[in-house]
Amino acid sequence: MNTWFFPIEKREFAGKRHLMISLRTLHLMGVSGYAGFFLFGLASEQWLHLGLLALVTGVLMLLLEIWADGIFLLQMRGLAVLLKLAIFGWILFDPNWRVEGFFTMILLAGYFSHAPAKVRYYLPFSRVNASSSAKYRELSGL
Repeated sequence: MNTWFFPIEKREFAGKRHLMISLRTLHLMGVSGYAGFFLFGLASEQWLHLGLLALVTGVLMLLLEIWADGIFLLQMRGLAVLLKLAIFGWILFDPNWRVEGFFTMILLAGYFSHAPAKVRYYLPFSRVNASSSAKYRELSGL
């Protein structure tokens, strides 16, 4: 198992939790403004700055999660983020699906943000529940 992507211990730094809360708050502000496009078809000058805020903060949160422990991408919570990105990409190519796509992304975000740990940290490809790479190694005997 690659120790850079799947570290022995989860990477942390002072203030990471506060940074993630701040990014998530800004992300929600951006998504709420981006609803102008998704739901109402407003002109880009009315929502673009908020859409960029949502995009930048979302990417930063994703990169921080991957940096902390790459197992995030294999857990249900990470797979949900990848699915949201796929839906977002689909909407860019088929704007007629933007309302359904927007609400699907909101449903995924709400569910996996507040689901119990046994759901969020489940690794469907391995059929184990591991909150970190270290826990996965312990459970799988690696």
